[in-house]
Amino acid sequence: MSELTTVTKQLHTVADYCRYGATLFNQAELFYGHGSDNAFNDAYILVMYALSLPNDIDDSIMTCRLIEQEKLNVLALFTRRVEEQIPVGYITNIAYFAQLPFYVDERVLIPRSPIGELIENQFFPYIAANRAPKRILDLCTGSGCIAIACASYFGEAEVDAVDLSVEALNVAQINIENHGLCEQVIPIQSDIFSGVEGQSYDLIVSNPPYVDQKDMDSLPSEYHHEPEIGLGCGDDGLDIVRVILAQSAKHLNEGGLLFCEVGNSEVHVRALYKDVPFTWLNFERGGHGVFMLTKAQLVEFSVIFTAALTSLNQ
Repeated sequence: MSELTTVTKQLHTVADYCRYGATLFNQAELFYGHGSDNAFNDAYILVMYALSLPNDIDDSIMTCRLIEQEKLNVLALFTRRVEEQIPVGYITNIAYFAQLPFYVDERVLIPRSPIGELIENQFFPYIAANRAPKRILDLCTGSGCIAIACASYFGEAEVDAVDLSVEALNVAQINIENHGLCEQVIPIQSDIFSGVEGQSYDLIVSNPPYVDQKDMDSLPSEYHHEPEIGLGCGDDGLDIVRVILAQSAKHLNEGGLLFCEVGNSEVHVRALYKDVPFTWLNFERGGHGVFMLTKAQLVEFSVIFTAALTSLNQ
């Protein structure tokens, strides 16, 4: 009797397969950092995907029995997760951000930014309910998740979604169409601000590449499935952040705000711009390394921001 046959004869319910998958993943010492933080969640998502069922289905599903072909389909997904060490989002081609579904593949990073929580809360308390932004810029849009989420939570806003990667923009276009936002969200190929010269916005949001070289050299296998251009960004991870800080002011309307994620490179931001009073945000659902600056602050400290960018280019 084959090993697969032995497994399928011993395991019967959805709960059985979720537990078995979690055991396999823990034994393989997989890494969880792409929307799930534990082995059981990864297994559950893959089981639901194999059964063509939503993740938020009633818990009564756990006692339901699988037919033989369903069992084999689940086990095949478990094998991919273990042997290829591929993130679940790339297996299912689905990731959730700000409680919205997005198509993803290996042309883009899997959405996981804590900025999603900010968008769900419509940036409260930093943006008043009666001051909803009319024009929003999503820098380094990738899958388009931030731009699309902003358009979904600010229904009257026009959103520009810019990225250097044409492949990423092709994925963003799929998501824009899937969400029915072709009139509201515009994908633009742009090297940071190069494609939006002369444009100004009430809100700039960015989750740019920011992983420093030390972290790039020690990334778990799962991250090597993601496009490197979306992760690493120089020795301290701040090559693009320097440009954003130096040039955002001229693209913000009066009273405008910049929100930017730098993750673990927060330590480099604090060291490089030690005289700048960044507002560092806290998140109920976890996450760190996201700062906020007003246009007035970007103007006030423009000499510091320009000097940091100039020193990088010398």
